[in-house]
Amino acid sequence: MSDTLLAQEGHKSSRNLLMFAIPSLLGLFFFLAPLTYDGSFTFPLALMAKAFKAVLGDAILPTVTGVICFSAIASIAASLIKPTFVTQSPLLIRLFVLTPTWLAIRTLGAVFTLLALHQIGPEIIWNGNTGGLVLNDLLPSLLVTFFLAGLLLPLLLNFGLLELLGTLLSKFMRPIFRLPGRAAIDCMSSWLGDGTVGVILTSKQYEDKKYTAREAAVVATMFSPVGISFSLVVLTQVGLANYFVPFYFAICLSGVVAAMVIQFLPPLSYKKDLYIDGTAPNRDDELVPAGKSTVGYGLELALKRADKVKSLGSVAKEGFSNALDMVFGVLPVVMAIGTLGLIVAEATPIFSLMGAPFVPLLEMLNVPEAAAAAETMLVGFTDMYVPSIIAASTIDTDLTKFVVAALSVTQLIFMSETGSVILSSKVPINFLELMAIFLLRTLVTLPIIVLVAHAIF
Repeated sequence: MSDTLLAQEGHKSSRNLLMFAIPSLLGLFFFLAPLTYDGSFTFPLALMAKAFKAVLGDAILPTVTGVICFSAIASIAASLIKPTFVTQSPLLIRLFVLTPTWLAIRTLGAVFTLLALHQIGPEIIWNGNTGGLVLNDLLPSLLVTFFLAGLLLPLLLNFGLLELLGTLLSKFMRPIFRLPGRAAIDCMSSWLGDGTVGVILTSKQYEDKKYTAREAAVVATMFSPVGISFSLVVLTQVGLANYFVPFYFAICLSGVVAAMVIQFLPPLSYKKDLYIDGTAPNRDDELVPAGKSTVGYGLELALKRADKVKSLGSVAKEGFSNALDMVFGVLPVVMAIGTLGLIVAEATPIFSLMGAPFVPLLEMLNVPEAAAAAETMLVGFTDMYVPSIIAASTIDTDLTKFVVAALSVTQLIFMSETGSVILSSKVPINFLELMAIFLLRTLVTLPIIVLVAHAIF
């Protein structure tokens, strides 16, 4: 009898080890493995998204439009009529039953999408610098990235990888950033891959009571910049691609300093260190028991998590649910808020006027063409590419172009993508708080970037 029990325990242990190792390694590969393709740096998820986009071809814009319009129509019906089949489905309630504000935003996103696709109505809504930019340049990539990332996220979340990394890295992340060790995977997936994926990973963990409100807000706004590949695109835009190594060093250095400093300032300092249901975290969970090694205890937690996976079908169902959540919930918000922000930047002098106070600061930091650079300081809140586009056409000095390009990445929050994704997620941050954090990131990272620029040029 005892031999049978030992055999069963051995089989269970082997099963848990494989259930942990194989999906976790696949998750690390898809989200984080650095690859070189066609002479440029990328990662497997981005390659898959690119291939998926190529398969859709010319059908991708009608597909995006259909998804956003269906989301709006279904949300109106579900929120106002509340049919029985919706109210009895937790998934449909989460997807389509909205507050009046979010219902209006989702509807506005559908209207903007139709106008931009058919180029009808006021040109300021659909031209290539506003709604046309969001629809044609951003949403196709977001559609395929969100869908694939949603399907694959369970590989990172459900099989024990975060339990192992959380234990291994807690001694580093907690004292430096006041974050659990598991936050490191969010940071890496954002910095090496895509900031929107990092935001969604953060939101999912907040919903699952793995992050407190403060931790989720800090991770989403401090560790979710665009990935390396997009950073290279920005630098190439201003004609300085050969300076990529010091450029990314400036981004990383200023980003780490910002994460260490800004979390102690409002509004992040006002966020409660409580889970989504209002309960307090148990920090003892991060402690390694006496007599156990960090690696051994981390692996023990990982295998316990893997043991909870009873069916790969249920994991696949969760991944599909994640994908629907992102596609139907986030795309309309990106279209609505991104277009509105770009209209403000295109049709009004608001951002130029708001940038004027930066002229004395830039002059004090000895940045050439300070007046021209100041006009780019805050316009990145609408879209991160706009400062570099402006700099490429209005600024001649390489040092200033370097500063503008690096700052546009370290500012992190831009409403045409990352900001809209944060607002549409469960991360507890509102629009005014995003504006405040964007400004704080600008003020904290600018001097560091300028210092690196002066060391290079």
